[in-house]
Formats: sequence, C-alpha cells, structure tokens
Amino acid sequence: DAGGVMALKQPAVPCPWLGPAELWCGAGVCCALVQPGGALAPGHEVLDATVSSGMAEMAHTCRGTINLSTAHIDTEDSCNIVLSNGGRTYHLKANSEVERQRWVTALELAKAKAIRMRNNQSDDSGDEEPASQSDKSELHSTLKTLSSKLEDLSTCNDLIAKHGAALQRSLSELENLKLPAESGEKIKAVNERATLFRITSNAMINACRDFLDLAETHSRKWQRALQYEREQRIRLEETIEQLAKQHNSLERACRGAPGLSASSTAGSVQSAKGEASDEDEETEYFDAMEDAPAFITVTADPKHHRYEPPPQGHVSYNESTCKDLLPKKRRRTRIPDKPNYSLNLWSIMKNCIGKELSKIPMPVNFNEPLSMLQRLTEDLEYHELLDKAVKCESSTEQMCFVAAFSVSSYSTTVHRTAKPFNPLLGETYELDRLEEFGFRSLCEQVSHHPPAAAHHVYSKRGWTLWQEITIASKFRGKYLSIMPLGAIHLEFHSSGNHYVWRKVTSTVHNIIVGKLWIDQSGEIEIVNHKSKDKCQLKFTPYSYFSRDVPRKVTGVVSDAAGKAHYVMSGTWDEKMECSKIVQSSHGSTSTEGKQKTVYQTLSPKVLWKKYPLPENAENMYFFSDLALTLNEPEERVAPTDSRLRPDQRLMESGRWDEANVEKQRLEEKQRAVRRRREAEAVEALEEGYIPLWFERKVDAVTGELICVYKGGYWEAKDKQDWSTCPDIF
Repeated sequence: DAGGVMALKQPAVPCPWLGPAELWCGAGVCCALVQPGGALAPGHEVLDATVSSGMAEMAHTCRGTINLSTAHIDTEDSCNIVLSNGGRTYHLKANSEVERQRWVTALELAKAKAIRMRNNQSDDSGDEEPASQSDKSELHSTLKTLSSKLEDLSTCNDLIAKHGAALQRSLSELENLKLPAESGEKIKAVNERATLFRITSNAMINACRDFLDLAETHSRKWQRALQYEREQRIRLEETIEQLAKQHNSLERACRGAPGLSASSTAGSVQSAKGEASDEDEETEYFDAMEDAPAFITVTADPKHHRYEPPPQGHVSYNESTCKDLLPKKRRRTRIPDKPNYSLNLWSIMKNCIGKELSKIPMPVNFNEPLSMLQRLTEDLEYHELLDKAVKCESSTEQMCFVAAFSVSSYSTTVHRTAKPFNPLLGETYELDRLEEFGFRSLCEQVSHHPPAAAHHVYSKRGWTLWQEITIASKFRGKYLSIMPLGAIHLEFHSSGNHYVWRKVTSTVHNIIVGKLWIDQSGEIEIVNHKSKDKCQLKFTPYSYFSRDVPRKVTGVVSDAAGKAHYVMSGTWDEKMECSKIVQSSHGSTSTEGKQKTVYQTLSPKVLWKKYPLPENAENMYFFSDLALTLNEPEERVAPTDSRLRPDQRLMESGRWDEANVEKQRLEEKQRAVRRRREAEAVEALEEGYIPLWFERKVDAVTGELICVYKGGYWEAKDKQDWSTCPDIF
C-alpha cells in the first residue's frame, strides 16, 4: 500500500492449509497475502497481510511490522521472497514464479512511494533542519486567504438577501396585474418557490453565523489554553536552565576547592549504596572450595598481547612473530587535550524529547573524535581472549572466554559519555593489526536511516568475527537509551564452533542536570550453534538502594542437555571470573515462587581484567591506549576511511567552531547525494544504496538477512586501486 508499512505475523512453519501465495503458519494463525484458497485446519484463522497507510503508522508501528521505505526486498528462489529491516526478516512464499514477480513489483512500487512520502514529510538524512521562514509566511498567507473568503461569504449572503427581496416584490407586482387565470396560477407557484428559496437562504445565513460564532468562541478558548501551556513551558525551561547553571557553578567551585581531586568525586553516584533493600530473588549463591585445583586447561600467556608504547630511543619487537622479528610500528600515546567549551545542553536537548537520536542536529561539542565505526572496532581491545579461546579443549571452557570477551567490550564505555560521530553512508574504517596482533578489521556504513554498520574481522590465530549493528536510540528527557540491534557472530576455524549473541541496552543518565553517567542493563544469551552450549549473562541495572556491587554481571555456562558447568561473575567495567561447578542443588523458594539454585564451585579464576587508562585520560575523552591510536593518520587507507573525515579531524585538533561548519557541509553534501540516488532508484525500481565491500545474504544460522564481507578490500589496498570508492568527504 502507499503507506509503506507491512504488518505480518512472525514466520514459523509452512502452512499446508492455504492456497495461492500462502505465507507462514504460526500457532493457529495463518497469514495470507492474497485471497486464501482451500480449507483451513480446525482452529486456524486467516489474517490479511494488511498494509497500513499514513505517516502516523510509519512513525509508530506496532510489533511485527516492517517499514518498506528502508526494507530490503530479495528473492530466494523461484517462489520465495525475503523482506528484512533492522534484524527482522520475513519469508514470503508465492504459488508460482509469475505470482512472485507480481508481488515483488508491487512491493518495490510501494517502497518507492513510501520513500517519496517520507521525503515529502521531512528531510531525515540525519540532522533535521529548523522550520524555515517560508513555512511561517505560508501559514500567515493561508490565514489571510481564509479571512478574505469569510468576507466574500458575508457579501454573498447580503446579496442573496437583497436579490431575494427584489424578486419577491417583482412577483407580487405580477400577481396584481390583470392576467388570464392560468397565468395567475403559474405566477403564484413561482412566488411560492421564491419564498422557499428565501427561507432556505435565511437558514443558510443563520447556520453560517452560528458556525462563525462557535468557531470564534472555541478559537479564543484554545488560544488561551495554548498561551497558558506556552507560558508554563517557558517557566519550566527557565527553571531547569537555572538549575543547570547552578550545577555548573557548583562543579567549578568543587574542582577549584583545595584538597579535592577529580577522582574523589568521580563515580560517586554509581557507587553509593543504601541499606534498605532486599536481595535479588533470582540470585545464585556461589560457595567456593578452598585450595581447589585449577580447572581451565588452556595455559594463560605470561604477558598480554596488548600493545605497550615502546620507550623513546628503543625499537621493540613483537615476540609472537619471532620468525621474522618485524619491528612493531610505533603508535601515538596521546591526542590534543579536550578544549574547555561551555555549552548549554538544555538549550539543544529541550526540543528533542522522544525523537530518534540520529535525527537530532548535534554540534561536535557533544562528540568524541571517533566515529561509530571506530567505536565498533574498539570492541576488539581484548582480542587476546579469543586467541586463548582457540586453545581450549572443551566447548564449555571456550564459552567462558567468549562470554568474558562479550562483557569486555563495555569496559571502555564507563567514562565515555560523549557521542561518537554518526558515519556518512559509504564511510569505512580499517584496522590492520595482522603483524602485531594477528587480526585485521573492516567496517562500512551500509545504511543511514536506520544507521547500520557492517563489521568483519579475520584473525590468523584461528577465528573470524562478523556483525551488522543498527543503533536505535531515544531521548526520554532525564536519560538516553541506546539499543544496538543485530547479532554478533564468532566462528573458530579449527573446531567450527559458531557463537552468536546480541548486545544489551546502554543508558546515559542525568542528561539535563547532574554528572553524566552510563549504565548497562539486560541479558545476553550466547549460543554455540554447533555444540548447543549456552551462556546466560545478566547485567544488573544500577540501583541506589541495592547492596550489590555496581555494574554487576553474573551468568551460567551450560551444555546442550542444560547441565551447568561454569559460573561467570564480575563487573562489566573491571573484570570477569569463572568458577567450575562441582555440585548444584535446589535452594529455598523466592517470594515470586521461583526456585533458587545453589552452586558449589572451585576457586574462581580471573579470565579478563580491564587495562588501566593512560595518564591524562580525563583530558583525552577517557580514551584507552587502543582508542588513542584509532584515529591516528595512516597511509594507504581507502579515501572513505574515518581517519580522513575532515570535521572529525578538526575536532580532535581542538578547532571545534571550524569542525561544526565542516560537519554541516558534509551533511548537506550527503543529503544531496541521497536525494539524487533515491530519485534514480524510484525510476529504475532498484535498491537505493548498495554497499561496496559487503553484500546482503541470508545467514544460515539465524535466518536473518545481514551484510557479510564479500572480499576485495585488502586486495584493493595492496594495489592502491580505490576507483570504486564514492566521494563522501
């Protein structure tokens, strides 16, 4: 339909009860794309694959809908269609190849129309433009026209009354003339009709007058209500702005007070504890056995693979490549200090409540000098956990290291309250550490709305990781929620173990008043699709009244039969430990009626511990040693690489005013390119943007349509042939 929103039930199994163009059958519900044929199974009902029209449905879709304007439409074989958008995938089946082609054409046309409607409503290329002066003048012009039309209506009413009265007088004069009887009857009939006409005209005039009176009364009423709301909003804004200023003054006074260090106040909100709280009803209890033997069969390396900056005047060697003893490249250990720019956060954020974060026009003052692609690559900081996992003898032991790796990616976020740059469409980022650490990584921004990045990492030490992440975010006034959508895949080359998991929700608190701080909450389920082992990790949200350790993470590793083997425990900002379970038993029943499980374990072993931050990190956006090197200029990279993005480079150098001007130029350039590409796509009924180094495929494990690396980037780098790269900067 023109609205471009397709509501379908979650796919399950093929339904034998539907006729032409059958879809998939769930628990007693079948969804048919066209008129269903044949009988249905008892208890089954048919739901139309309805397509909601209107922009309201596009903006606020219910669960189980796909927005066609950003959906990918693919054909699996002669009769199947695949619709996907942001991690949600539907498989549609037609009765014949001809029917499937009709549906593909119809869906493509609906998608093209939805794109046009979306563009007509607003320019959502990433940063919305403020209401223009022309919009305001158009409103005034419309009101003026309406007023003149009302005056015309009143004039017409007066004329009708005047001409009606004249007609009545003329007819009365005709009646008084000496005419034959027949003529007199006809004149009398005409006079009656004229009377009816006059009565009707008067009724219409009275109705118009009543309508005008009612409209004016209600207009005044709504105007007063609107004025009151405006005044209330202004008062609220002034109050909150005053609070924010007072808070800034207090912070400056606190920083200037003698004997108080910055570290003494940092994290005070998160680490504060209350006494009045019950324990979590689902807490597992871990009893450690003293002097127990070690249980992880892989031996820990005596030194980390982490990059250590070499001392000045010396050349260090990477001992892992002892065959050729290549000198390790010297990388930078600092960036320019963050300028002390004062900015009223509330003045920008007050108009953004409830909006998608990627559509809010944000100055670079809220950013850190890294793109989202670089932040995604930063997840590899503790890659040595995967190198150790390769050597594990059992899949459950390996799962412990994979779980620790999945938690380690959050450790860099604890002080990182600034927003990364939203990448331009087609922007890439490479991290080639093949000689130093054995891996090379490539990211590409494959979609702009919703923002989506594809990532591929190959390690010659025995593993490959890939993912497509879409970031959904909402500003709720007091806090900001960031929800990463999409699965992370990790495969070990020798064993074929294939792990899949998804990220938890990140929340930025104290947006308006107070010190910004970040929390992670939710659950991660890691599944080994080869052995069917599982690990359930729980990120406990911070609570002022909880007696738990802040930022706590707990979990259990179990095999395909559901038997628990290891307990995981720790915090997402500091370290993760695992303990081998020797015995499990049922404990007391919680107040919610759930059975507690008590595990008797061996002594815990530390699998992962966070590296200390570099000196002066608080003035360098709290970057880790790895993060400091991510935006370091490097030769031979693609012309679309994030290192070459001019506004980000200016911001890192401390030239924020110039960076803001450059950011606006890049975004306007991207808008123009997108409009041209979408216009061409509508004409040709083709996909608007096709990634350069990745391609869309149905994942064999999850059934989702995701972007996977198709190859060619590193070969192009070797040849320095970047002719296919778009000009985005």
